Amino acid sequence: MKLRTLAIVCLMMSLSITAGAQMRSRTYRIPRPDYKKMGVLVLTPKESKEERRLERQDRKMERKLLDISRKEQRKARKNAPQELRTGILWIHGGGYISGMKSMAKWVGRPKELVRKYGAVVVSPGYRLSYEHPYPAAIEDCYTALEWMVQHADELGIRSDQIFVGGESAGGGLAAALCILARDRGEIRIAYQMPLYPMLDDRDTESSRDNHNKIWDTQRNHYGWQQYLGVLYGSRWVPPYAAAARETDYRGLPPCYTFVCKAEPFYSETVTYCENLRKAGVEVAYDVFEGLYHAFDIYQPDLPESRLAAESFEQHYLYAREHYFAPQER
Repeated sequence: MKLRTLAIVCLMMSLSITAGAQMRSRTYRIPRPDYKKMGVLVLTPKESKEERRLERQDRKMERKLLDISRKEQRKARKNAPQELRTGILWIHGGGYISGMKSMAKWVGRPKELVRKYGAVVVSPGYRLSYEHPYPAAIEDCYTALEWMVQHADELGIRSDQIFVGGESAGGGLAAALCILARDRGEIRIAYQMPLYPMLDDRDTESSRDNHNKIWDTQRNHYGWQQYLGVLYGSRWVPPYAAAARETDYRGLPPCYTFVCKAEPFYSETVTYCENLRKAGVEVAYDVFEGLYHAFDIYQPDLPESRLAAESFEQHYLYAREHYFAPQER
């Protein structure tokens, strides 16, 4: 419970450290960080005690029936083909200024995808904007995506079924990552799940003069100022920094998200989904009346939170059966 509370508190941290950034074109790349230093959290399914007991029982019976040694049996199991799972790059939230990769283990949707449906989740520890403004975070996430695809066999995941998702700023990074991956043409993403994403650095109808709890207009302006540096307020902000700046939505992965009407990101979430739809991309989204930003995390027992979680999982299961994107090697 203490770790869960710490993760939620990190979601709302506001650090007033000034940072700047030089203008960068859409194709600019900064030097990649040492991936081992950046680090990720990898969540994999765990067998229950009963499942392990039954497996031991089966192995014992197998040895008796086949009359083979323990060493030979271990070798046979090692060489046996393993079932590959859906791989999900899940990006934590925190307004681009706070948060940590371990949040995926304690809050939000990813832990349930691992526990219930056997997914493998990779959560990158991307650099935060109070020290490293754009494009550090998106480049870190792209590096994690590259590593995930390159190590798909070791992780036990399907390289043709890489999903990306995240909450809030993590959702904004997930959407931007889909645009970046499409434009670079190196990695193919099969599905995106940017939940109530932070997409637009400009005021929208719902983010302007929004004084709701958890995330409001003032926090939103501060978060974007920290993330964009000298780009903030200019017309030079690229879609890799703020996905709402994109004008061509063709070729992006199918999408699911949900959002509530009373939060700042309502308008930009709906606009993003409708732009995908106009471009011929399959998209579905749910809108909940009232509430506030990240309601499903702060009050998971609300009827709306349970409905949101159920709908999210149903769309995930549909995507797992229907959406694939083979890598071009």
